[in-house]
Amino acid sequence: MYWKKAKIIKLYGGKLMKKVSILTTLMVLALSTVALASEGGAAAAGNVNVALICIAAALAVGIPALGCGLGMGTAIGGSCSGIARNPEASGKITVTMIIGLALIESLTIYGLVISLILLMANPFIV
Repeated sequence: MYWKKAKIIKLYGGKLMKKVSILTTLMVLALSTVALASEGGAAAAGNVNVALICIAAALAVGIPALGCGLGMGTAIGGSCSGIARNPEASGKITVTMIIGLALIESLTIYGLVISLILLMANPFIV
């Protein structure tokens, strides 16, 4: 009974995560494109431009942080269950988990770099 539930969750979770990741990628690209494509003529348009850049920068950090937090929780849960099943392999599992967590955390750092580029190196902000 348990394996059926796990299989159903895995099937629906994989499709849902694929849809969510595609949607968030398109949303971030659309917001950053709108933020960088406005004309610099009027003062009101400049304020809207800055506001859109701030929203895109916040999303560039927030969405990867949410995904990485979920991924880290899943990785730590899996490694804890693996260590509980086989305590003799705890060293290998721990090293693999730490390397995986570092790679997951690097995705959040990439989001931070993108947001800093949007905020600091943007030629449209006066």
